[in-house]
Amino acid sequence: MLAALPLLTTAPAAAQAPACPHVEAPPPPVDTSEVPAPGQPAPAPVPVPDTPVGGDAMAGCELRTAQDRPGPPPDVANAAAGWVLADLDTGEVLAAKDPHGRQRPASTIKVLTALTALRELKLDDTLVATQEDANQEGTRIGLQPGLTYSVGQVFQAMLMGSGNDAAHALAVKMGGVDVALRKMNAVAAEIGALDTRAATPSGLDGAGMSTSAYDLATIFRLAMREPAFAQAIATPMMVLPGAPGQPPYELWSDNQVLRNYPGGLGGKTGFTDDARHTFIGSAQRDGRRLVAVLVRGENHPVRLSHQAMALLDYGFSLPKGTAVGELVTTSPRAPEAVAPAARADLPPPGADGVGVRDSSFFGTITGPLLLLAAALVAVAAAVLLRRRRAQLAQARRQAAAESAEHP
Repeated sequence: MLAALPLLTTAPAAAQAPACPHVEAPPPPVDTSEVPAPGQPAPAPVPVPDTPVGGDAMAGCELRTAQDRPGPPPDVANAAAGWVLADLDTGEVLAAKDPHGRQRPASTIKVLTALTALRELKLDDTLVATQEDANQEGTRIGLQPGLTYSVGQVFQAMLMGSGNDAAHALAVKMGGVDVALRKMNAVAAEIGALDTRAATPSGLDGAGMSTSAYDLATIFRLAMREPAFAQAIATPMMVLPGAPGQPPYELWSDNQVLRNYPGGLGGKTGFTDDARHTFIGSAQRDGRRLVAVLVRGENHPVRLSHQAMALLDYGFSLPKGTAVGELVTTSPRAPEAVAPAARADLPPPGADGVGVRDSSFFGTITGPLLLLAAALVAVAAAVLLRRRRAQLAQARRQAAAESAEHP
């Protein structure tokens, strides 16, 4: 636990709303994506803890910054409905706005999918993609029905390309979508992410879906302790098998912090009509690793990725030890009170070949070999990227020369 936290500043009282609007649930959906299945009741909101997880300063929806420290630029601080800026190593929350406000995660929930998969599956195992995987709505990375992939390939592709087909395939491998969701929600409850309920493994909107900027920062912090996860989000390009008779194809990371921010470690993007834009970005500088999480944002005045970069710049400008709260990694509730509904009907460890913690990637002999292979892929991707940039530059020079010769 952190020592006594310094005094903090909040928004002026006159500017505060009478009450935080999303204490219990996200805003109403804009479409029918969250309508329960016929005969199924609408899920009740996730219970609100009696005391805010992470410290008293994590209550409320005002801007929270350390005393005597100017906050981030107003256009950044106010652009998203909620955000958290935190230290990945110490767990210190450096600044926040409505950290526990319930919002929808969109594809950032794939970080929880990935963390759960690492606890349940062997990445050197295999799976066969199905037509149901390929038919998933939204972003897909192109899994081919009937083709065999390693779990590690699907895991990495899900994080790099935000593939809903990949998330569905991993959920099926974990025992089916319903079982995977119960396991994901049990993990969230176990680690103190008490605003979170996953309704789909991909982040597509579903009945009862809920999270918060605080929870996503906590989930991401724990995921970054897993070398396989950290390696996956830091990889700029990977190669996936093509359809029968077709060559392999390249899949490039979609995270702009990884691609354009000095020291970028990667993260996760997300968007649905109900969630709007969500974003996780992390970076390292001078021995510090920070993460910025934004929920229910918009791509103005600048894109959400650039808003995250501005928050990271602000965080790196603060002295070490600056904190208004902390990211906890265990539930503050008693074990018997932790999300019993989320744990209900889970198969016992080892049933159906899932649920054995030591069967994760780093419990296998070939795990380190796969990490080495992933590192080689990352090097190859960097070489290819430099080559492509050189080719584009040469083409631009040639075009300019031709234009000069033939005005």
